[in-house]
Amino acid sequence: MEPATVLSISLAAVLIAITGWTVYTSFGPPAKELRDPFEEHED
Repeated sequence: MEPATVLSISLAAVLIAITGWTVYTSFGPPAKELRDPFEEHED
């Protein structure tokens, strides 16, 4: 394969993995441990 193709596929895989991890962290089971600073300081 061409080096540019390998680089493009690798970069796309890394971006998809990062996006999947952030969605899992934001909406999955770990989201219950996140704190909301706006709820802590309601007036």
